[in-house]
Amino acid sequence: MTERSDSNEKLDRIVAAARRNREQREQGYREQALKMYPWICGRCAREFTRENLRELTVHHRDHNHDHNPADGSNWELLCLYCHDNEHQRQLEATVSTGEKGAGTSATHNPFANLKSLLK
Repeated sequence: MTERSDSNEKLDRIVAAARRNREQREQGYREQALKMYPWICGRCAREFTRENLRELTVHHRDHNHDHNPADGSNWELLCLYCHDNEHQRQLEATVSTGEKGAGTSATHNPFANLKSLLK
């Protein structure tokens, strides 16, 4: 075996282990939250059954996926749509307040030369 294939195999093992660990961690708090709370979206009040339960997600109120207190105080159940919306709102709030690491505002103005182009 070459050194390159050895390093690729090692990297593949590390990535696979990280994925397994993440899935196990998520399963743990997801299962706990589903036992703790009614199967209803906390925003739109959509009700879920075993048939569509995969569309109900656990949202971390403080956006820290490693903060999983046993009492469930950092979790709320949200449907996929409300969960995506919540994260988008958080992202937009972070960008608009200019928090560190939030990204930058757009600086390009496509209409900057419009007046001169219309002459």
